Amino acid sequence: MPIIVNLDVMMAKRKISLNDLSERVGITPANLSILKTGKAKAIRFSTLEALCKELECQPSDILEYEAEDIT
Repeated sequence: MPIIVNLDVMMAKRKISLNDLSERVGITPANLSILKTGKAKAIRFSTLEALCKELECQPSDILEYEAEDIT
């Protein structure tokens, strides 16, 4: 998948656990884990906004686009 989720990197930089972040953002730990591992199919802008606010970052710090190799 060409969209890479770097949520785990930002969480490590901010030294925040999955459970702490899920409480602060208002998302279940299970759903946050799905997002963190890159298995999510979508993300709401309100969730992305809450994550950015709590982690003091930009959306591009969490989500990255990498083109697929076409061979």
